[in-house]
Amino acid sequence: MIFAFLHLQNISLSVAQSLRRIDIVGMILFIGSITGILVPLTWGGVQYSWSSWRTLAPLIISALAFCLFLFWEAYVATDPLIPLRILKSPTAAATYACTFFHGLVLWCMLYYLPLYFEAVRSQSPIMTGISVFPDTFSIAPAAIAVGVIVTLTGSYRWSIWGGWLLTVVGCGLMTLLTPSIPTYGWVLINLVPGVGCGMLFPGLAFGIQAASTDADAAAAVTLFTFSRSFGQAIGVALGGVIFQNQMLKKALAHPLTAAGAQALSSDASALAGVLKTIPHGPYRDQIVLSYCDALKAVWAACAGFAFAGLVASVFIRHFSLDRALGSLQKFKGGEKRDEDEAIGMVDR
Repeated sequence: MIFAFLHLQNISLSVAQSLRRIDIVGMILFIGSITGILVPLTWGGVQYSWSSWRTLAPLIISALAFCLFLFWEAYVATDPLIPLRILKSPTAAATYACTFFHGLVLWCMLYYLPLYFEAVRSQSPIMTGISVFPDTFSIAPAAIAVGVIVTLTGSYRWSIWGGWLLTVVGCGLMTLLTPSIPTYGWVLINLVPGVGCGMLFPGLAFGIQAASTDADAAAAVTLFTFSRSFGQAIGVALGGVIFQNQMLKKALAHPLTAAGAQALSSDASALAGVLKTIPHGPYRDQIVLSYCDALKAVWAACAGFAFAGLVASVFIRHFSLDRALGSLQKFKGGEKRDEDEAIGMVDR
């Protein structure tokens, strides 16, 4: 379908000109610094302690490398990997912040929610997959509905505000998830953040495209995608840190689990599997209660990050979605805008 119908005007560049446009130094600094930040976040508190030099050293070095990347992009690179001018608009900056928090909250919730069903409610992997349907299956219909309404009305900020409000309320309600909550209770609770996060998918995408110029559209959308992906990785890592600290605290408070509290709190995923091998009794009940209470802290943190996204969304201004495409590369046969005019468009 793409080869048959997507015929674009080509921008003629020589091989040498194309190679010179690649920001090789920026790519090395960016990939290296982001990888150096994510790797210790994944093993912190699990493979090595958070105070270990193996965790702190790569975090600090990578943070400094990322600062160097920002300096390179702003003052040295002739064709930067990420044009920092796209972040100068308050609307764009707020939308990127919302996108980061969206990825953080959604994937933190979707990563630890199955562990609730497996460890706290003792469900099988198949039943766990079915139990997360209220979250996963409500996202797509909500996103489709928002896309249709925004297309018809041209207004998109309501979906961002409404999505964040539902996400905040939904994550707050998830703190009510207990081992004994009835089925209809957790189903109704999980529908709320699912719909909220679903509304944010198209709402934020419309917002970042409307706030960017035609010349920066490609870079803006690329950074938009990265912001959500980066939030996903941070969300899972932060969820692990919160769970570990709370699980240790809760396990120490129970007499039967205090002795093995450190081992029980080391890995949420591993503990979910270990619980299935422990026979029912007071010891297991105290572990399950500690696990559930630790997850409540994770849900509360998600609600806090969602509230931060709601606050950031207040700074998003409305821009019209009804405008002509001013890209240098458009469909063949269409009216081509002068190159200097397109590049010289005023940044919003």
